[in-house]
Amino acid sequence: MNSAEYLTSLFDLSGRVAVVIGGTGELCGAMAEGLAGAGAEVVLVGRNTDKAQSRIDRITANGGTAWFQATEATSKQELEGLRDNVLQRAGRLDIVVNGAGVNSATPFTEISEEEFERIMQVNLKSVFMGCQIFGQALIDQGEGGSIINLGSMSGIVPLSRVFTYSATKAAVHNLTKNLAREWAPQKVRVNTLVPGFFPAEQNKKVLTPNRVESIMGHTPMNRFGEAQELIGATLLLASPVAGSFITGDELVVDGGYHAMTI
Repeated sequence: MNSAEYLTSLFDLSGRVAVVIGGTGELCGAMAEGLAGAGAEVVLVGRNTDKAQSRIDRITANGGTAWFQATEATSKQELEGLRDNVLQRAGRLDIVVNGAGVNSATPFTEISEEEFERIMQVNLKSVFMGCQIFGQALIDQGEGGSIINLGSMSGIVPLSRVFTYSATKAAVHNLTKNLAREWAPQKVRVNTLVPGFFPAEQNKKVLTPNRVESIMGHTPMNRFGEAQELIGATLLLASPVAGSFITGDELVVDGGYHAMTI
């Protein structure tokens, strides 16, 4: 491959198949659009048919290919059914995004067992199961692949008021590094994409005016991120060419938040 061909292929995902768990949400939905725009066949995974259809319409209007499968991300049986259907319908699997997530701002001493279990199930168990089920499929396929787990700045430095969320995200970061080491010989790359502050459904309840002021004071770019600003990082981690030597990484997209102290 000459240099021109190499540059052309850097972010080309033509012929690849990407499963985006949480793809009906705002952030993962934008990531799904980016993957489709680079040529991948995208499988949107979530529970909201209307949101999925809206995203599919945008993808197809831009010449991409996408379809939806309603799946409970915390159910092993449903995730296995999703895997089987993807392999049957698309014939292969190359990229997996584990992005299901929920949040809460309950004071620590008031967090109920039910709330704790719910957040653990969605934020951690879904990623664990997604990696286990789809990771094995990538290994069995024998061609390698990319798993992108959605982390959080609170998985690196705990943020105030989101105790259970922070704990689950820290676990996702740790799991990702473990799997990156484990599966590198099989050419399965596992990375964490770490958004800074992006307004999304799961964090709207915690973005009070005081909270927003604090965030802006700690973000050098002095603004929230926009969902489409995650696309470049997604394509880097997904591409078997551009991201070929990247695994176990925490790719931070946060407007400089992590570089700020006082």
